Amino acid sequence: MRQRQEAAHERQFLAEERVPGAAHAREALIAAVHSLANNRLRSFLTTTGIIIGTAAVIVLVALGNGMKTHFNAQFSRLANQITITSVEGSGAGGSVPRDLTDQDVGALRDPALAPDIASVSPAMTGTVTLAAAQNQDRANLVGATDNYLELVDRKIVAGNWISSSRGSGGDRQAVLGQQVLTLLWGPGTDPQQVIGFPVRIDRTTFKVVGVLDSNGQNDNVVITPFDAARTYLVGDNVGKVDQIIVKSTGVETIDQATRQIVEVLDLRHRIKSVNNRDYNVLTFTSLLEKSSQFINFLTMFIVAIAAISLLVGGIGVANIMLVSVTERTREIGIRKAVGATRRAIMRQFLSEAVMLTGLGGVMGVALGVGLTLAGGFLLPPAGSAEASDTNFPAPILTAPPVLVAFAVSLIIGVLAGGYPAFRAARMRPIEALRFE
Repeated sequence: MRQRQEAAHERQFLAEERVPGAAHAREALIAAVHSLANNRLRSFLTTTGIIIGTAAVIVLVALGNGMKTHFNAQFSRLANQITITSVEGSGAGGSVPRDLTDQDVGALRDPALAPDIASVSPAMTGTVTLAAAQNQDRANLVGATDNYLELVDRKIVAGNWISSSRGSGGDRQAVLGQQVLTLLWGPGTDPQQVIGFPVRIDRTTFKVVGVLDSNGQNDNVVITPFDAARTYLVGDNVGKVDQIIVKSTGVETIDQATRQIVEVLDLRHRIKSVNNRDYNVLTFTSLLEKSSQFINFLTMFIVAIAAISLLVGGIGVANIMLVSVTERTREIGIRKAVGATRRAIMRQFLSEAVMLTGLGGVMGVALGVGLTLAGGFLLPPAGSAEASDTNFPAPILTAPPVLVAFAVSLIIGVLAGGYPAFRAARMRPIEALRFE
């Protein structure tokens, strides 16, 4: 046993001989542990800011990842949607812009002219007054065709979608949005109870045949058959179309479909210059990119706010280290008197600061990961139907924010402990020994 111990000591001595700084680093580490252990409560309170800041960064980045994933899952299905609208007012040079017409819709449906277009749906739009159950409301009107729901990715939660029946008032059907349902019949109304009820749209009575799901964006809407909207509500111009909704054959063909739309409409409207176009073509791809970029900026802003707590924690560490240097002035004088170098003194106090923030970083990582995992267990997964209802998806934990938050806590330790360590190292032994 004694021989093994002697051999171990000899190996340690040889290792320290081969690495001159190993013994000094080990000594500084032991001294830092003893110092922090002697002031456990103060050390814990000092690291609270680091713990909270590290955990906040991890949790907020995970929440941002969850929101971004949920957004992409919900709206990526609209990525190949293209909307065409007429230009309001006069065109370039004072010319009167042409309206979109049924003939334009027919041309876009021609696979010989636009092979990358999968489906086309004309729509009539406007603002109407609704009246039902002695209540009145203003809502957005959409006169739509049979494939409208598929194009805009909406679903019916009660009743049925409008049918193509005509004559004897069979085309006077209406599908209501959730906000319209609430304003006309009151909060908490069961959508099934209003099916078959009459609703007055402007001066014409329609029958409620369905209720849309809520998407949080376009719930104040009433949808009627396309021909009914043009006949009874917004049918001033025969053959006019307010909006054309197009879906390309895929996300990868949206550029080709957009180019084909422009070629067809330029030819039909006799457009010779881009500046003279009397229509607008809007793709959801650009909106998705801008929205995703906005979410990234918002996440960065929130994380920057959370990082302030890390800065406050670093200031607290610097303050405590300055207090520690003042309290241990005589100890510094004694150590210098017996031969401790400036580098050794600096290493000692710098080790304490880094150990404080390192422990705070470890505890903050544990807290942040724990809260994120708990949120993932309690909240619905991003992109699911439950997340759509709650509008708050589960956070998604990734490795980079964990590593960055911990690394930043160590860097703060170096920065916060640098000046106190330098101040301790430059003390003159005789002044330190005289300190009371």
